[in-house]
Amino acid sequence: MRTVIINARPYGGEEKTVLCKDGKIEGLLAPGAAYQADEVIDAAGAYLFPGLIDVHSHGCLGMDVMDGKGLDEMAKEYLRRGVTTWLPTTTTDAAANIRAAGKQPLNEQRTDRARTPGFHYEGPFINQKYKGAQNPAYIQAPSLAEFEQYEHAALITVAPEMPGAIDFIREATNRGACVALGHTDCDYDTACAAFAAGAKCLTHTCNAMPPILHRAPGPIGAAMVCGAYAQVISDGVHLHPAMVLALYRMFGRKRMVLISDSVSACGMPDGAYTLGGLAVTVKNGEARIANGALAGSTTPLYECVRRAISFGIPARDAFAMASETPAEMLGLKKGKLRRGYAAEFVLCNEDYELQKALVL
Repeated sequence: MRTVIINARPYGGEEKTVLCKDGKIEGLLAPGAAYQADEVIDAAGAYLFPGLIDVHSHGCLGMDVMDGKGLDEMAKEYLRRGVTTWLPTTTTDAAANIRAAGKQPLNEQRTDRARTPGFHYEGPFINQKYKGAQNPAYIQAPSLAEFEQYEHAALITVAPEMPGAIDFIREATNRGACVALGHTDCDYDTACAAFAAGAKCLTHTCNAMPPILHRAPGPIGAAMVCGAYAQVISDGVHLHPAMVLALYRMFGRKRMVLISDSVSACGMPDGAYTLGGLAVTVKNGEARIANGALAGSTTPLYECVRRAISFGIPARDAFAMASETPAEMLGLKKGKLRRGYAAEFVLCNEDYELQKALVL
């Protein structure tokens, strides 16, 4: 089936006609060029960007990935909010619960919801010291035997200083998973060793890890030097806007990945929720566990992009860091308005207010 989007402004530029067939972009034509179509969508001059890709999201609308159900309903909500591809993200929990969460069916075909190419397993191979809102009762050293039971592992977060972690990172990478360093107390040299073994990014940079210091640059300095990616929550709560801008200047649009780290309270009012079995209280839109630690975000990824723009990041770069960059990190042919790439889009106005997301 061929779908054509007319009167669209790719990246906010000149109007184009976008040809799509069988879920892929066929090409971009000048206005008025001849085409054949089974369906025509009139963008009416709206800006057109690639659909957003959220590699770190635990849930929304009161639902948690660890519930072992609800992925379809969450995926519908994500599409409504501008996310066309997402990695359902687990937490540190009992092994049986993590395995059960990973057995949920993935959507790679339906066009009425965000696509789900795999899971992000955040834990249990993390450090107690920087556990954040992860359940300390289930933290363990990296185990290949355990990891082999995690289905559809697209991304896994590991603390590289844990016993056996470097060998684990090397083997997980060889098996096709993207490895992120997070919830870690590692130093610069250990992080460099992890990146040399195949790790590719940091999980929610600055949160749940040592800070970058002038004589101890830690995992953030290592990621910058080693050419790794940096996941960043740009909700304005997890990081000061100036820090988001500083990370952008350190890593650039090619290596900074915007994430939501959204939890079940996303899209919901203040109140009581859970995350991986831990009680979470949301007040003024901030989710925290009993000790006051932040427990993910209540801000959807599209709004994180808009906030990044408000912090001073150019709009095209902000959108790229939530589409093109995570796609390249994961090896997905998505995130570009180019022939052969996935026909996944967001339409917005000149103030970057979301109008519609499309999965064709």
